[in-house]
Amino acid sequence: VSVHEVHRRRSWSHLCSGPQNRTSGSDKTKKNKLQHLSSSPKKVGDDIAKATGDWKGLRITVKLTIQNRQAAVEVVPSASALIIKALKEPPRDRKKVKNIKHSGSVTFDEIVGIARVMRPRSIARELSGTIKEILGTAQSVGCTIDGRLPHDVIDDINSGKVECPSD
Repeated sequence: VSVHEVHRRRSWSHLCSGPQNRTSGSDKTKKNKLQHLSSSPKKVGDDIAKATGDWKGLRITVKLTIQNRQAAVEVVPSASALIIKALKEPPRDRKKVKNIKHSGSVTFDEIVGIARVMRPRSIARELSGTIKEILGTAQSVGCTIDGRLPHDVIDDINSGKVECPSD
């Protein structure tokens, strides 16, 4: 986004991806991008750290919208981050603990709740399609649904054994 375009629109959005819940240091990229908008990088970093406090140890996306020199931070969690949060695992240091196995179990109701959160960003026509997307993500994360493999639950949804709520 060019500086002229920012001044023309009077608002600016930026998606920051990565572990956003670290202490707010002065990143060069953040500083360079915010310098043109007369926003303090330290204040924006503190706002990001405050907004992502619940997501400690998880990689999430933060939507940063700046309008009239005021920064608004919005957390945009991914499906995998929501599933890992539903597993209620203790926070971990991503730099020290690598290749972790998420072997817990999530209830089907929690999967439906995650699907309702992800519904606006889903490409499925119905909520059942979004639930299947979340179940596929649960399979890639490595967790189970009520003690069953996620793909078995997908097969049950396709055959009609499991009822999915409507929108």
